[in-house]
Amino acid sequence: MSSAVDSEIVSDKTKKLLKALSEPLRLQIIEALSSGEKCVCDLIEEMGLAQSKISFHLKVLKEAELIIDRHSGRWVYYHLNIEALNSLQDWIVLLKENSQGSTKDCC
Repeated sequence: MSSAVDSEIVSDKTKKLLKALSEPLRLQIIEALSSGEKCVCDLIEEMGLAQSKISFHLKVLKEAELIIDRHSGRWVYYHLNIEALNSLQDWIVLLKENSQGSTKDCC
């Protein structure tokens, strides 16, 4: 069953962003990157997780375009993609605007 919300408000890009953010460890990575660019070794130290686990979640976040990587020699640095965050913010604003409409009695 499709609704107006599915077809008019939630774009495929927004769905992809929300799915990537649905995992608590990925939210922790996003929060860690909110203070600035970090390499995997910084995230390992900060979060106390294995490199393979962090790398997997970084891959998901990168595929969703929530983060951007920058290569410097043999190191890879990650930072938040502000455009993706703005896209999420725009979606939330649209939800708020649509929810302020008039209420209807049922049946």
